[in-house]
Amino acid sequence: MPRTVNLVLVDPGGRPLGALAPFDAPDPWWQDVADVVAAARDRHRVEVTVLRLLTADRPAPPGGTVTYLAQVDTVPDGLLPVPDTVDLAPHPRRAPWAEPGGPGRTLRWARGRLDRLGRGAYRPVQRRAWNLSAIWRLDPIGTDPIGTARTGTDRTGTDRTGTDRGDGAGGYVGDPVWLKQVPDFFAHEAVVLRWLGGAAPRLAPVLLGADGAGRILLGHVPGEDRYGAGPAERDAIAADHHEIQTRAVPDLAALVAAGLPDRRGTALAAWTTGVLAAHGADLTPVAGLLDGLAGRLAEVAGCGIPDTLVHGDLHPGNVRAGGAAGAGGTGGDQRVIIDWGDACAGHPAFDIMRLTEGTGPATAAALTRSWAARWRASMPGCDPGRALDLLRPVAALRMAAVYADFLARIEPAEHPFHTGDVPHYLALAAEAAGLPRKGRGNTID
Repeated sequence: MPRTVNLVLVDPGGRPLGALAPFDAPDPWWQDVADVVAAARDRHRVEVTVLRLLTADRPAPPGGTVTYLAQVDTVPDGLLPVPDTVDLAPHPRRAPWAEPGGPGRTLRWARGRLDRLGRGAYRPVQRRAWNLSAIWRLDPIGTDPIGTARTGTDRTGTDRTGTDRGDGAGGYVGDPVWLKQVPDFFAHEAVVLRWLGGAAPRLAPVLLGADGAGRILLGHVPGEDRYGAGPAERDAIAADHHEIQTRAVPDLAALVAAGLPDRRGTALAAWTTGVLAAHGADLTPVAGLLDGLAGRLAEVAGCGIPDTLVHGDLHPGNVRAGGAAGAGGTGGDQRVIIDWGDACAGHPAFDIMRLTEGTGPATAAALTRSWAARWRASMPGCDPGRALDLLRPVAALRMAAVYADFLARIEPAEHPFHTGDVPHYLALAAEAAGLPRKGRGNTID
């Protein structure tokens, strides 16, 4: 399912120049722009930087016809007029990397940080541009575009952020570096990565630099994303994460003080209720769940499992390791858990529920039994099973609030990425609480 791409071009100052003739890009996911950049280069002989989504002909990804705004430094020949339907007006909730000149400022920051680290020159390869992040892979000059070193050693390029251990500074000579910029509501990712670098360095990306306002530089993680991981590998991921979560318990207050969002107990109840009320969705199906949320969370606290660092999106695609993913095995090489932007302080059950999604009842039950056994060993006398039962509808309700919060913080042109997720998770919450489920939305991993 390819997407058809229209690119409206502006110069670094934001002056509209025209539009490229439409072309197809093989990757259907709107936020992934590497093939858009490559196709513009191959078909139109122009280097573009994708800034943001302008319009789409369908309510949600993937596929369809999408129009992006892109910046160029040189004006190509044969441009078409800018469509009358395109709105280039400023918006107060626009991401800084979505503005003309924004990517250049971020790349100059990265260059300065790499210079201070004594690194050589790098070539930026844009990988992602949407409301939750902008991502570039920075390939060392003298390597091919996927990070093959000068010696010819394959360092396995990848389109995800991560780390690489070797010279003590987050990578080997010839490896890419990853540049990521996130909105202010994800800026705590650097706080989490810095803590992980001291508490569980083998399980986390190496943080090479952060500006405190959403920009981070990360070392490369060899291997592949673990989409398709089987039960044994998911259980190994859960064991790794248990190690992180038990180490985080005594440091949680300090992490919250440093900026980690607080989604514990009464704070979670107040935040969820407030965000969903402000969103304006029909909350009738979950009214009883919301009314009893504070009491339910107090019962959870009585189960004896401490609040800790929650990843927030612990599916196998946010884990990297060597070897092939599949039903057997644990993924081969050392696993590294990436993408900590959704992290918060909260209950560890939220992460095991995310990790077991889509596995089938028998596998999910086996994984949660292992998770429960680990917590019983760490916290004798706790009741993990009761905590899970109480939190199942809360997990879906929390996710509805997460997406509602995204929608409140991003510009309307980017809403198609998330609009369907709020009713989807509200329906799941009602179903988990024993209420009738209505409809389904779009969920983007």
